[in-house]
Amino acid sequence: MLLVYTTKITPRLTYVFKHICTRILQVPVKFTTAVDEFIVHDSLKLSYANKALGNELHIKSREVLFEQGITDMEIKVKPWDDTMCFFATGSSGELPFDIFGAAFVLLSRYEEFLPHVKDVEGRFPATESLGYQNDFLDQPVVDIWAFKFRDLLEERFPDFKWKERSFAIEPIIDIEQAYELYQIGIMRELGGVFRDIFRFRFKNLLLRIQVNLGLRKDPYDTFSWLINVQKNAQHSFVYFFQVGDYSTFTRNVRYNKRGFRELIKMMGDYAPIGVLFSREALDKGEQMKKEKKRIEGITNKPLKAVRCTSHMGMLIDNYREMIQQEVENDYSMGYPDLLGFRAGTCTPFLYYDLDYESPTPLLIHPICAQSGVFEQHNLQEKELNASLDTFFRMQEYTKQVNGTFVFSFKNKSFTGNGQDEGQWKNFFKELVHE
Repeated sequence: MLLVYTTKITPRLTYVFKHICTRILQVPVKFTTAVDEFIVHDSLKLSYANKALGNELHIKSREVLFEQGITDMEIKVKPWDDTMCFFATGSSGELPFDIFGAAFVLLSRYEEFLPHVKDVEGRFPATESLGYQNDFLDQPVVDIWAFKFRDLLEERFPDFKWKERSFAIEPIIDIEQAYELYQIGIMRELGGVFRDIFRFRFKNLLLRIQVNLGLRKDPYDTFSWLINVQKNAQHSFVYFFQVGDYSTFTRNVRYNKRGFRELIKMMGDYAPIGVLFSREALDKGEQMKKEKKRIEGITNKPLKAVRCTSHMGMLIDNYREMIQQEVENDYSMGYPDLLGFRAGTCTPFLYYDLDYESPTPLLIHPICAQSGVFEQHNLQEKELNASLDTFFRMQEYTKQVNGTFVFSFKNKSFTGNGQDEGQWKNFFKELVHE
């Protein structure tokens, strides 16, 4: 156990120490304000305060973990060996930075509550983040800092036996639209037929007829292939189905269609099932509640995991609604249009509510890569190769800290025409089979 001496025990302090020490380094942590208790402790110990007590292992604290509310702070990011960090401690302490204060800023998404320019959909853009602006978005810096802290502890306490966590890959599959042509409803079907005729897309019209007569599989029906891939994979998948009402943003099969419900149940036999909240669910709590009940009614199991679509706006509004709906795990912490560790970590962490100054029961699983980054329209080969280089670099960083590498694809990512056919199938299989 690690004993931490500090002059004041706050929710922020206990929250971030538990993430770094317990979740990342696998070491229980305890806090004390009593000097005599700290002195007699004969195992791992650290003083986290403005000044050291004596010659103990000491890290100089910044004020952020002892404050309440949100203040407009100046953050200066500086190089640190092969990474970056902020909240420099000068010559005080045995680390050049207050990694705990810096980690709290990233984990709580503090920067998203400071003044910033939103994108056209009202979201916090990746380009406004500290990680992007200081070139460390592709690194799980919180985990890297944690392992630097561990090196320091090993030097001071060489006899301590450390537990090791294992590197893991967690692929997630978004089913925004299960089928392109099958079971889409008579009105949508007729509309598609007329569009194909008027636009002289006779090849597509033939495909539509063949799919509806059962002569060919729907182009988006890659589910049997996914099941076969998963059987030979070392890692479990998570499937997120969208069950919202048909709208401008939601194009999926209706949730009460028998074939669609059977598909969800079938996939649930092989992997956990979550719900991909619609745009409308992110705007209205009542709709979020409906979609949660719909998926639970289909699977006959309590909902364990959720994801938000790329339309997710303010984190705090959606996360509070999830907590109210007793959601346990969220897989939305990432950027839809850019690769990177949005919260600076590759380790699941509890969401911290800055308004209430308290950690919540909602466990956030940071996702570092989403298929939309690779599938953007007009993406040039050079840009695609650069994105893939970043992707594999992030994977390597995650391996170095024994973290969890979470990435998403869509069921329709594994369809294509011409040269694209099979490209992402092979890429995905190599990832999950290594």
